[in-house]
Amino acid sequence: MSNNPPNQIKRVRLSISLYLNYVAHGFGLLILSQNMTALGQSWHAPLKIVSFVISGIGIGRLLAYLITGYLADKFSRKFFVYLGMACYLTFALATPFAKNVYFAYFLAVLAGIANSALDAGTYTTFAEMGSQKSNILLKAAVSLGEFILPIEVASLNGRWFGISFMTMAAILLVNALLLAPLKFPAPQQKNAAVSAGQQQVSKKKLLATVCFVLYGYASMALMIWFTQWVTMFGQKQGFSLASSHLFLSLYSIGSITGVFCLFAILGKVSGQRLLIFMNLAASSAIAVMLVSQTAWLTALAAFVFGLTAASGIMQTGLNAFMNLYPSRKGLATGVFYFFGALASFTVPIITGVLSDVSIQLAFGSDLFIGLLASCLGLAINWALKPAEAKQAVQVKA
Repeated sequence: MSNNPPNQIKRVRLSISLYLNYVAHGFGLLILSQNMTALGQSWHAPLKIVSFVISGIGIGRLLAYLITGYLADKFSRKFFVYLGMACYLTFALATPFAKNVYFAYFLAVLAGIANSALDAGTYTTFAEMGSQKSNILLKAAVSLGEFILPIEVASLNGRWFGISFMTMAAILLVNALLLAPLKFPAPQQKNAAVSAGQQQVSKKKLLATVCFVLYGYASMALMIWFTQWVTMFGQKQGFSLASSHLFLSLYSIGSITGVFCLFAILGKVSGQRLLIFMNLAASSAIAVMLVSQTAWLTALAAFVFGLTAASGIMQTGLNAFMNLYPSRKGLATGVFYFFGALASFTVPIITGVLSDVSIQLAFGSDLFIGLLASCLGLAINWALKPAEAKQAVQVKA
């Protein structure tokens, strides 16, 4: 074993710092929506306008993912991690003091750019460390931030709302100091020699690329679709308001449980096969919810959906996509998450139109997305099977 203890310690320290950034990112995802009333008062704007400002985060992602992904392969990964931290720090420090909607919208766009820069630098860094399984745990770090923030906001109890923003800023500042002395791994270079077998699968590689890009959209849409409509669907099915909210809570518990289950399984089961199994299981859970007449069965299905669709299966798809382009990991990340951001922008519009027909249709159409994700997983598995048989990908924790 050539890994000496000092190097291993540095890898662990680097991993912890990268996870800390995603705890702050968990704050960033919810911090505007958790402080909507206070922000509206500060900007002298109604809640509808505050909601519009929140949409700026999605615009920032759409604007930045392709650019940061492409440039992450040209410059150091550390630069993009620090760029994401700097953008998030500016957002956290300035938003409580913003006095108009225009500046606040600019800061929200900056938060979206921060998200894309962090993804471009972080996912690729874990891949270069030979630790793509660790990408799955980033979702757990985000969930931790999303868990802490609402508790902190609720505990402020009339005190200045900006304290939650300052907590986010403090995490980033402390982490910037922890990260400064650490070296990031050098990008792996693609082997110049291309075998005849690799040339033969070029068309399949193109098919896999198209499917991965579409999977970036479908895997994000699957989760957003569910979380946006499950509570209203539960009420329309005749369940109580408490039960309907419980479905979303059980989805979240399933998601966190699934992250650790997936982390344990991933080294033993092919990532491509997991894309098929997990999305089929998620589709089955939605089908059960559509026909269920009992709260306990619907609650169980909501948990199973979180366990499968929101367990990190999107990150598993990204890992496999990066393996397909070992010298273009940053660009692969940018393209994959660009389509994920496109889903977060378009799904509310699509489901809003469907809800005019019925809430059941708006929620139930997620079954189509789950089946689409399953079919994409099947196509990816078929396209990559020859390469997989030749060279088994070993993923180290």
